[in-house]
Amino acid sequence: MKRDAFNAKNAPQPRGGYSQAVRLEDFTRVLFVSGQIPADSDDILPAGFEAQARQVWLNVDAQLKAAGMTKADIVKVTTYLSDRHHTMANREIRSEYLGHLAPAMTVVIAGIFDESWLLEVEVVAAQ
Repeated sequence: MKRDAFNAKNAPQPRGGYSQAVRLEDFTRVLFVSGQIPADSDDILPAGFEAQARQVWLNVDAQLKAAGMTKADIVKVTTYLSDRHHTMANREIRSEYLGHLAPAMTVVIAGIFDESWLLEVEVVAAQ
């Protein structure tokens, strides 16, 4: 698969490890991962934003692995935060997981389905 990232010079530059646009060519599989919640497989919800964010990324990773993919295949991330005050912690933990990868990304401050969830993350992956 050919993957190109774009950050047009005549538009705002990304702030925090993502690309403004990602183009894919010659891919064979696309995976749409539903919003992953911060509970584990026993439906246990960790306390605090950082712990919930790490759990969400563990859940994303589990879905990718179940489909025979890895985080390197992520081309788009959408994060829903319950509170804008979590923005910097979200960026740091997302960067821990993604490392040098810079998929297209959107962060939305929203009322989340369950008030105890501090975030939810959905991804699109392709190979």
